[in-house]
Amino acid sequence: MAEPIRILEFRCADGSGGGPEKTILLGAAQFDRQRFAVSICYIKSVRDDAFDIDRRADELGLDFTAIAQRHRFDPRIWFQLKKLVRQKRIDIVHAHDYKTNLITLMLARAEGVVPLSTAHGYTGHCWLERRVYYPADRRILARFPLVIAVSSQLRDTLIRAGGKPDRIRTVLNGIDHRRFRRDPARVPELRQALGLLPDEIALGGVGRVEPQKRYDILLRTLALLLPRRPYLRLFIVGEGSLRGDLEKLAQDLGVACACRFLGHRNDLGTVYPALDILVQSSDYEGTPNVVLEAMAFETPIVATDVGGTRELIEDGVHGLLVPAGDPQQLAATIDKALTDPAGLRSRAAAARARVEKELSFEARMKRVEAIYDELLSRYNNRTRRSA
Repeated sequence: MAEPIRILEFRCADGSGGGPEKTILLGAAQFDRQRFAVSICYIKSVRDDAFDIDRRADELGLDFTAIAQRHRFDPRIWFQLKKLVRQKRIDIVHAHDYKTNLITLMLARAEGVVPLSTAHGYTGHCWLERRVYYPADRRILARFPLVIAVSSQLRDTLIRAGGKPDRIRTVLNGIDHRRFRRDPARVPELRQALGLLPDEIALGGVGRVEPQKRYDILLRTLALLLPRRPYLRLFIVGEGSLRGDLEKLAQDLGVACACRFLGHRNDLGTVYPALDILVQSSDYEGTPNVVLEAMAFETPIVATDVGGTRELIEDGVHGLLVPAGDPQQLAATIDKALTDPAGLRSRAAAARARVEKELSFEARMKRVEAIYDELLSRYNNRTRRSA
């Protein structure tokens, strides 16, 4: 039997990370292990006490290495990475963000590995990322032999920045529909755990509490809806830099009594089924895992028509789409959806069917595995190092 292709999934993140972590960790757990030997390496800050991606990897039985950096330009990580690549006899380094993209190109030159990147999106909000790192990253990605874009919109962005169309493959995120499944018998119990009364209607926003998600829009939407729907309750699930500001905004808008900030949760499978509608209010998305998860759990969806969301949801078929940045339109669409319970159920069922047939994690991994095979076949430089 041929030796497996040795992959290093490579990313820099802090805390619990975000959507890409779900894709990286679950993907590594589901590769065909006879054909692919997958290791994972994360760069983290030495001061990051909230980092828990290593624990999640361990629970999945993954080969995981965390490299701690003293500051963002710490030269020690270079030598540790070179040593790791040699010890693991890596064939392909698969990067997942602007820092690891640059380092991966350097490793390709220094160690002869094949570079690959997945572009998950440009969601940062600090000026240094928007004005320096992201433009530089798009130029760096144009030098990769292949890049995976998680949405067609992101693919177009990379092409406009100089990427060659034949080197960019669109692969939407997927979900393990067998693992993410609604149990109708548990719904009353899960709603009760959130403190919901039988006649209350639960809206939910899920994701990091950062500017991209526009939870301020969601709070303003709640303020518009409450006068005519006093039994609405909003749950914001996630942690981030804007939590304090948003809690103050909820007070200022007079909706704090109807809104709960649940913080980071590792048990989202107990949250989605309790919601009457998952509301995505983002200004920008790649392929949002939150939407995929809600589809799998048959939770009705109202979402902004941004990024890869429109590739997951056909408006009126799998959910309802609205323009970004408009609380009036978002409120009107939620209000309309709540007057049609049959429509909510029908769209949720159609979303679940699409996840099973077209957006399964299994289907996504087959596409990624084919890209790994193509890379090594195309460049014919699979290097075997002595252990």
